[in-house]
Amino acid sequence: MSIKVFGHISPDTDTVGSAILWAWYMKTHTAQDAVPFALGKLNKETSFVLQKWGIPEPEILLSLEKGDDVIVVDTTNPQELLPEIANANILRIIDHHKLGGLQTAGPVEATIRPLACTATIIYDLLGEVTHDLPKEIAGLILSCILSDTLEFRSPTTTSHDKDVAEILAKKLGLDVTKYANEMFAAKSDVSDYTDIGLIHLDSKKYPVGDKNIRVSSIETTMPELILDRKHGIIKAIKEVLDEEKDTDEVLLFVIDILKEEATVLTYNQFTKDLISTSFGVRPDGDTHVLPGVLSRKKQIIPVLKLPESMV
Repeated sequence: MSIKVFGHISPDTDTVGSAILWAWYMKTHTAQDAVPFALGKLNKETSFVLQKWGIPEPEILLSLEKGDDVIVVDTTNPQELLPEIANANILRIIDHHKLGGLQTAGPVEATIRPLACTATIIYDLLGEVTHDLPKEIAGLILSCILSDTLEFRSPTTTSHDKDVAEILAKKLGLDVTKYANEMFAAKSDVSDYTDIGLIHLDSKKYPVGDKNIRVSSIETTMPELILDRKHGIIKAIKEVLDEEKDTDEVLLFVIDILKEEATVLTYNQFTKDLISTSFGVRPDGDTHVLPGVLSRKKQIIPVLKLPESMV
């Protein structure tokens, strides 16, 4: 039986790309068979990338069977995986985030490194295989790095991520900025997403004190297209909270890639107080701009804390 390889729910380019990359490596350079999956509908940037490099979109995985052999990439947070993950046989984990509490039945191979992108880690794990990568595989790794680093703008970017991207771009004969702009244009087209769809587009749950907060991040070069819909999004947040009984609140950040700033929706007293305490600011409307904030992983999640009145 094939090993299932997948990343997190609300899949982005790095999580889908890394699943495809590792499954490709296992099928072509080991004796094991593996199949990549996505845990949800692909976003437009990811679809653009796969079409660009002629790579088929992976099937969406809806559930797991007890004892399924799996490899998890780009997360160790069980809240970002299918509920049946607790009964799966996890063989390996490859990730670049902090440890998220994923439990395994026994010892597993785990590679977790402080890089901006899981695909960069996979590039390193491929070793000598990188000397003769197929064009589509090289293109996919480059795309994952450009996506997760926002073309090296994100503070999560390391010199190694950038070095790998430049090596691959040179091999492919690509202008990095031109290609990144094409990716970001695809990412920024949210015209056919519902308001609820925008909330779930790139969204993860995190514990903050005794609260479980869904933190949504929308990266775009056209933030006005999202902010013009803020009243509908705020209404949709209330619907999400009614549906998700384990979620206490939703924070939604609109990341302006070009201006390198985030606008967060501060639509009630809880979100105003949370953002005020966490970032040392005083929100006075239903949105607040946070200059220089680009990374959920490095600049948002680590600073979130409840006001003393809520502790």
